[in-house]
Amino acid sequence: MPLQNFAFSTAYVMVKSVEPRIIPRKEHRISRKHVSPNALRTLYRLHARGFTAFLVGGCVRDLLLGRTPKDFDIGTDATPGEIRRLFRNCVLIGRRFRLAHLHFENEIVEVSTFRRAALPSDSPGTEETGPNTRPPHHRKDEDGMVLLDNVFGTPEEDALRRDFTINALVYNIADFSVIDYSTGLSDLQQRLIRPIGDPRLRFTEDPVRMLRAVRFAASHDFVIEPAAWEILCELSSTISRVSPARLYEEIQKLFLFGSARPGFTLLDKSGLLAALFPSLSRWTYENSRRLALLDANLECLDQLYRSGAPASPALFLAALFGPSLQDTALALHREGIPHQQALDATCAMYMKEISETVSVPGRVGGRLRAILALQASLHRMPPRRPASTIARPEFGEALAYLRFVAETRREHRTPLQWWDHFLLETPSVAPSEPPTDELPAKRRRRRRRKRRGARDTAA
Repeated sequence: MPLQNFAFSTAYVMVKSVEPRIIPRKEHRISRKHVSPNALRTLYRLHARGFTAFLVGGCVRDLLLGRTPKDFDIGTDATPGEIRRLFRNCVLIGRRFRLAHLHFENEIVEVSTFRRAALPSDSPGTEETGPNTRPPHHRKDEDGMVLLDNVFGTPEEDALRRDFTINALVYNIADFSVIDYSTGLSDLQQRLIRPIGDPRLRFTEDPVRMLRAVRFAASHDFVIEPAAWEILCELSSTISRVSPARLYEEIQKLFLFGSARPGFTLLDKSGLLAALFPSLSRWTYENSRRLALLDANLECLDQLYRSGAPASPALFLAALFGPSLQDTALALHREGIPHQQALDATCAMYMKEISETVSVPGRVGGRLRAILALQASLHRMPPRRPASTIARPEFGEALAYLRFVAETRREHRTPLQWWDHFLLETPSVAPSEPPTDELPAKRRRRRRRKRRGARDTAA
C-alpha cells in the first residue's frame, strides 16, 4: 500500500471542529434519478409528516463519486416507534442499536434515528438497581467496545459519530442539498480514508471499523490516513473481540464484491489476516509463492464479479482456503490415510478453528468440502459417468475452482478443456447453477384473521 506517496495531515478530525458546509443542488452531482424509488418514497413521507430525513452514509459517498450504491440508508429524527407507526412494512431490529427495516418487494431500506456520542449519564452504573431504574441507553465492555448505543441526537451529532469523514456526508430531501459536517468532500477528492476523531478510540469502540477501512480502501482505491493505518496495524489483534457472526457478514462484503485481491493484501499487511485466520496466515508465510497463489485465486474471484457472475460464499472460501486445505490433506494421504478421509478431517479441523473468530454457516462449510472433494472426479481422464457428475449441485462451483487452478497454477488444463468441450457438445445436460447468496430467504409472516364480532359468533 503506497502510503509514502501521500503527504496528508495526520491531525485527527475532532468533533465539531469544522463548520457544516452546505452544497446546493446545482453544485453537486447527485440526482434523484439515481436514488432508489423506495428510498425516495420513504424520505418524502418522513418529510411530509414533519420529520427531518436525510440519505446518509455510503450511498451519498458513492453517488458523489458517480458509483451505483448497493443500498440506500436513511437517517431521521423520528424515533424507532414513530417509524414503525408510520410504515406498515417496518420491522425493528438490532441489539447494539435499534434500526428500522422497511421491507419492499425487492429491497430493504434501512432507517435509523439520529444518534450522538454518549455522555457518562447515559451509562448508569451497576450500583443503580431497583424497580424504577431506567435501562441504559449506552454500554461498553471493559475494553471500551460499544455493546449498546441508543442515545438519540441531532443530525450533526449523528454525522460526527460515524466512522470516517467520507461517510459523514448527507443528502437533504427538503432542499436536495448535500451537507458536509466534517471534511468528507475534500477527503473524497483526495481519495483519503480518515477516521472522525481519535482512531484509537474509534477502532476500540468498534473493531469492525478496521475491516471497513480496509474494505473501502480496496473497493474505492483509496488510501488510509497514515496515522490511522499505524493504529489499525497495532490494534489488528482486537478484531477477535467482535462476534463471529458479524465478522462473517463483514468478510463476505470484503471478498464477494470485486475487491477481494486488494482487500486480502491489506488484511495481510495490517495483521488482520493473522487475527482472523491464524492457520492460513502461517501457511502463507511458510512459502512466499503461496501468497502469490492466493492473490491469483482472488483475482479470479474479482473477474467473476466484474463479468456479472459473482462467486458464492462457498466458492470464495475455496479460493481462499482450498490450496492450504488440499496441501494438508495431501500430507495426511501420504501418511496412509485415504484421500477422502484426509480431506474430511482437514476441512473439519479448519472449520473448527475458523469458527472461533468467523462463524461460517455449516451449509457453506459443507459446500466447500464438496467442491474440493469433487476435484478428484474432475481430474480423472476419462471421467466416469460425466452426466451424473454434472448433475451434482456443487458441480458449477467445482468447475469454477478447477478453472482457478488451471489459470493460477497452470495445472489440470487438459481436464478443464475436456469438461468445457463436453458441456459445449452436450447442451441438454446443463450444470446446476451455483448459489450466489447463501443467506436464508426471509419468511413472510402470515396475517392472522381478525376475530369475528360477538354478533357474528352468536349468529
